[in-house]
Amino acid sequence: MDSRRAGESAVLFASLLFATIRIAHEPSESDYNKWMAHELYALLSAALVYIAYSYGVLTDRAAPIPVKPPPPANPQYKRKVDDKCGFVWMSVPKNYRDSSDDGILTALLLGPLIATALLHSSFAPYPSDGLPPGWAIEPPLRLPARNTSALAPIAALLRGRYNLLSISTLTSAILLLHVSASRWLENRHIAAAATAPSAAPRRSVPRNEGLRAVYFILFTLGVAATFFALRVALQQLGVGIWQHLSLFDVIVAALFYQFALYVALRMAHRGLTLGELGIVCFGGTAVFMEFLNITIARIWPITTPYIKTYRLPTPLVIFQTALIAGPFLTGFLLAPLLVLSRHAAQTPMRRQRRLLPADTLRARRRLAGAAATGALLVVGGPLGTWTRWCLGGRDPWMWVLRWTVTRQRRIALLAYWAALGTISVAGWTRQLARSRRAAGSTALGMGMGGTANAGDASPTSALFAASNELLDRAPTLGLNARRKFFHALVVVMFVPGIAFDARIPAFTHLSFSAAFAAFVFAEYVRYFAIYPLGAAVHRFMNEFLDTKDSGPAILSHFYLLTGSAGALWLEGPSRLLQYTGVLVLGIGDALASIVGKRHGRHVWSPATSKTLEGSAAFVTSVVASAWALRLCGFAEPFSTVRYMLVIALASVLEALSDQNDNLTLPLFTWSALVLVGVS
Repeated sequence: MDSRRAGESAVLFASLLFATIRIAHEPSESDYNKWMAHELYALLSAALVYIAYSYGVLTDRAAPIPVKPPPPANPQYKRKVDDKCGFVWMSVPKNYRDSSDDGILTALLLGPLIATALLHSSFAPYPSDGLPPGWAIEPPLRLPARNTSALAPIAALLRGRYNLLSISTLTSAILLLHVSASRWLENRHIAAAATAPSAAPRRSVPRNEGLRAVYFILFTLGVAATFFALRVALQQLGVGIWQHLSLFDVIVAALFYQFALYVALRMAHRGLTLGELGIVCFGGTAVFMEFLNITIARIWPITTPYIKTYRLPTPLVIFQTALIAGPFLTGFLLAPLLVLSRHAAQTPMRRQRRLLPADTLRARRRLAGAAATGALLVVGGPLGTWTRWCLGGRDPWMWVLRWTVTRQRRIALLAYWAALGTISVAGWTRQLARSRRAAGSTALGMGMGGTANAGDASPTSALFAASNELLDRAPTLGLNARRKFFHALVVVMFVPGIAFDARIPAFTHLSFSAAFAAFVFAEYVRYFAIYPLGAAVHRFMNEFLDTKDSGPAILSHFYLLTGSAGALWLEGPSRLLQYTGVLVLGIGDALASIVGKRHGRHVWSPATSKTLEGSAAFVTSVVASAWALRLCGFAEPFSTVRYMLVIALASVLEALSDQNDNLTLPLFTWSALVLVGVS
């Protein structure tokens, strides 16, 4: 194991070990906490054994170490030559993003770390309704008064977060079983066919996709049955591990998590490392379980002991469930139309028999119209009906409208976001057009880069005109500057939403969920080439891609949004924590990249390009920004020493990890800040 990977492993291990110790020594609910600590200790031990097996060899000094066969010569399968990388069952290297590290510890430990931080925050005293201070939202849902055994919201939240922590250790155990079984089977095939040349990337995986799916389904059912039997055995033996998971929870979580692994690998082909895959699928499983538990509580309100959610069951959680799960449900139901649209856009004209160009265009328009109609029917049908049902029969659209217009600052905030979004999109469209013209003029030697046709932009508003006027005089920017512009835009857009009104954080929470849904639909338009916007969206997004967007699906903007919104979605115990994602990504990560590229001299490790100078800029900028928020009255007093220590640890993880830091870094930082009790 090289120094970079060893440092990243040490940070993750130490963080979860510290979290486990905090839970074990928590005086309230001591019996539960003892068994939760045992779950975490078991997970840490299993992860340590896996890492030791993967990167260390215990052997007799006199015995020669067997030489592994060389990598296959076929260039199609040169994506991963590191035999220490782990794989989900029946997956191959080309299913994952190119990376020097599979991120197995991120997948195994970051989810439990987040769940432990959420549980730890529930031990602090809350108001009677359990809402964070300053959140202007309806009180959480309660079970009917005739349910005499129902728990109060804050007690139900604590039980729900115990359940989430157990789900996180369960999903980590499932992923570890997948990776271990996959490695074991591959080693058996290598040993059995040591002398037989093969061009396949992994001998244990059949080439036929249908056969792979069958094997995956059988393995999934076997894993779910295994953990079901293990849960029964632990219960019979009086062992409190996974005691907060019912048998129904074990079966549903195990099946859905493995289903999410399979679907994500194929939808985001070559777009995810194993670490990113584990975090994304754990988050999807948590959202699905919240949806399922809310639905169960609504169907059987008398026999349900409590509403098992991981945040308070306010309308924010109901809308977020609909806005995040809804677009994926829509895509699943409309998959035939979407695939036809992509096929029609990619098929060359010479292969479209007996179709004139006008006929092809009409066919694409009909497909786009059918897809839009179907999306409206899904959103207004099952999604709208479920949301209306959970809101007690109130219309969800009217609820959002009334809740928004009750305060003028929310309307002003929407106008502010719309203005910034319009200027940014229009300005970047103009800027990218200038960049392409400049590149074309350089290649052709025609000197056309300095001319601009005023009719190209066709501005329809003063905002478009202002942005075009400004960017016509601006120099073209490189890829890193383009990407970091959006990090800065996060700060400019969302700090006011959290800072300037104590009632707005809940509104920003809902807005982040709506933005996530809009991003999913925009990705559908781009990937499936929905007429007439698909090509334009693809050209725009293509100008901001780097090596971490290597697959057909573009995920960086999802990571940036999720990282920025995570602190609000997790509903932390203090206002300072609500800024975590915005400060870490919008200020710290951006300045670390700029300073490191321009002034960095001392790299952390030969295996990484990150520098000490960039990390120092990260720590300094984030701590200074937090202090500025405190001095302006937008954040409560906090321990500077603890805050700086956590940010320094986050800077080390940012420098050493090869995972997408837009996703992992804010979640890690938020969890560590909660656990150290920074405020």
